[in-house]
Amino acid sequence: MSESENLITERRGSVLRLTLNRPEKRNAVNDALILKLTEAFETASKDPDIRAIVLTGAGDKAFCSGADLGGGVFDFDYSEPISNYANMLRAARRSTVPVIGRINGFCLAGGMGLLAVCDMAVASSSAKFGLPEVKVGLFPMQVAALLQSLIPARTFAEMCYTGEMMSAEDALACNLVNYVAAPEELDAKTDWLVERVTSKSPTAIRRGKYALSATSGMSFEQAISFLESQIGLMPMTEDAKEGITAFGEKRAPNWTGK
Repeated sequence: MSESENLITERRGSVLRLTLNRPEKRNAVNDALILKLTEAFETASKDPDIRAIVLTGAGDKAFCSGADLGGGVFDFDYSEPISNYANMLRAARRSTVPVIGRINGFCLAGGMGLLAVCDMAVASSSAKFGLPEVKVGLFPMQVAALLQSLIPARTFAEMCYTGEMMSAEDALACNLVNYVAAPEELDAKTDWLVERVTSKSPTAIRRGKYALSATSGMSFEQAISFLESQIGLMPMTEDAKEGITAFGEKRAPNWTGK
């Protein structure tokens, strides 16, 4: 396990756990933390032994309360066309490793962007979700690039224009999270979901996540053309050969991730 001032990274077998470590700020992200998260996502994607990432916040109050308004996040260099926060979201979306959010408390503003880059999420029943930017004269511009295609349009509009929070149960109802668990059961439910991912073929998942990301903005004809070429490549992997052999032999497959 490595710990910095802002981010704790812990390797548990094939699982990388990333913990935002600013509990005194409700795990609000500053520029330093954003850069560390970007590096962590990029590094994990290059490591074939990592099969899943768990993203969470330190303590039991907040997953991430958004941007630290005094932490340099809005100190833009207007000569640069790319902001650090947006670049972090890009890095997370490019990653071919499944990301599972462990939402342990408040998930607000920029924290909703972190939730949106998670492929799946488990929330504590005490968690609260919201886009309160309009309360301080701002708007969730970068977060919108992800969230407006993730949840129903009218739900998203209400969150953006009222700035009010929703409960974990409401987040479950609009597909922001996969599961809601009591606070004392959050770790067990998260571990259960992680195990369901890591027990499957890492090669199939990495290639599948790549394909889903690549086709997300395509028309049907574009997507089906791309995906039919991808399915032709899958049987060439060691995992596919092993999986088919194991199925025929009625045994558990031994995944190599190749």
